[in-house]
Amino acid sequence: MKLICNKNETLANYFASEAIQWKFIPPRSPNFGGLWEAGVKSFKHHLYRTLVNSKITFEEFETIIIQIEGILNSRPLVPLSDNINEYEVLTLGHFIISRPISAIPEPAILDISDNRLSRWLYTTKCVQTIWKRWENDYLNHLQQKNKWQFEKNNVAVGCLVLLKENDLPPCKWAMARILEVIYGTDEYPISEKLRVFSDAITRRSTR
Repeated sequence: MKLICNKNETLANYFASEAIQWKFIPPRSPNFGGLWEAGVKSFKHHLYRTLVNSKITFEEFETIIIQIEGILNSRPLVPLSDNINEYEVLTLGHFIISRPISAIPEPAILDISDNRLSRWLYTTKCVQTIWKRWENDYLNHLQQKNKWQFEKNNVAVGCLVLLKENDLPPCKWAMARILEVIYGTDEYPISEKLRVFSDAITRRSTR
């Protein structure tokens, strides 16, 4: 963060004017950082499941780690505008490189046997496998269904939402704006009419 402030005088002046202070956790105390440590745990889980029987070099392992770091830092946090025609979101990448993190387009090779792939393509397949598993778990976590013990705000027209789509490449997130909310007989939302850029679609609330 100090490096970013040194490069961006406007950002440094804003932090100073708002009296923003940074508080860092003690060394070797992951229990102080629950949110990001949960992300690290999820990353380790899928990394182990993917590479447990793989024989890769240090350079290949380093490449996979760096690409997965980009994937974790690409996830959307909040929309940057309430304008229904805009889809830009704030990501963790903005805090690191001042813009969203993107990946080089690669062919989908999840269904190709390992013995038919070069070492680079095998590394790419490992990254795509981890991305698919982690993205699915992450979206399911956002859609957790707890007992309705408390009243919560429902989605509203104009909200920016994430869509659960199959076969998206790493660092690519499907987003849409809600055009219309369709309610059931119990007056709770059952589906929404969405706009994905210029197209309008209807989805049930769980997707």
